[in-house]
Amino acid sequence: MIRSMTGYGRGEGRYQSRRMVVELRSVNHRYCEVMLRLPKPLFAIETDLKKLIQDRFTRGRLDCSVTLDGEEESTKLLSLNRELAKQYFLLLETLKQDLGLEGKVDLAMLANIRDLIVVTEPPILPEELGATAKSLLKKALESVDEMRQREGRQLYRDLAARLEILRQALEKIQSHAPQVVRSYQVQLKKRVKMLTRGLKLDKDRIHQEVAIYAERCDITEEITRLRSHIKQFEKMISGKQAIGRSLDFLIQEMNREVNTIGSKSNDAMIASEAVFLKGELEKLREQVQNVE
Repeated sequence: MIRSMTGYGRGEGRYQSRRMVVELRSVNHRYCEVMLRLPKPLFAIETDLKKLIQDRFTRGRLDCSVTLDGEEESTKLLSLNRELAKQYFLLLETLKQDLGLEGKVDLAMLANIRDLIVVTEPPILPEELGATAKSLLKKALESVDEMRQREGRQLYRDLAARLEILRQALEKIQSHAPQVVRSYQVQLKKRVKMLTRGLKLDKDRIHQEVAIYAERCDITEEITRLRSHIKQFEKMISGKQAIGRSLDFLIQEMNREVNTIGSKSNDAMIASEAVFLKGELEKLREQVQNVE
């Protein structure tokens, strides 16, 4: 079944004490275009993330953003520089003895010394962070794919209904086409008779003119090709492949056949149906722009 190019997906999880969110939005585009917005620690795997998306979809503009939250107080770590504290303590004790000072070198004194207590962040392990991002991206891809398939089913029903409209209009044209030649033959006889004012008519000559006209306005081949294109269109939208660009080309071919039918027929009714067909093909083309 065909898929739409419109969808949204989200994956949310945690890395250490941080919350990671992967959001993926998909809209119509002629080709497959992937745009990534990543936090700095994920720059190294940008190519890997893009490939995951491109392996899943073949058409559409896909905007992916990854956010890594909770990088403030909740993720800070405190550590004590014990060696430096011991050196300060020994130096202060030595200074007290050398100068004959009173008092004790206690914890309150040491706590006021800078650099004894160090504030650090937990180390980011690139492989673990990348694995988390890829896992969440896969969840987002699943959601986007599910939405694109769901909208694809709606597109299929609409396209199938429009193809049936095309087929019915084509049947009208085909059933009316023989009348065009017969009508021309009657009109030709009346006109020749009026112009010759009762003189004997050359029937062979009239038949020859009718035959030439019939060949010139024959639309049998165009009808046959257009009917074949409709069948091919139905077959393509029933498959599982990405056929959006192929459908674009097929609609161009269908438009070409309809234009030829309208120009060759030289009949008001067929010309009217040809205009109707072109309008339906335009509606079909607009819907195809949503197909992957």
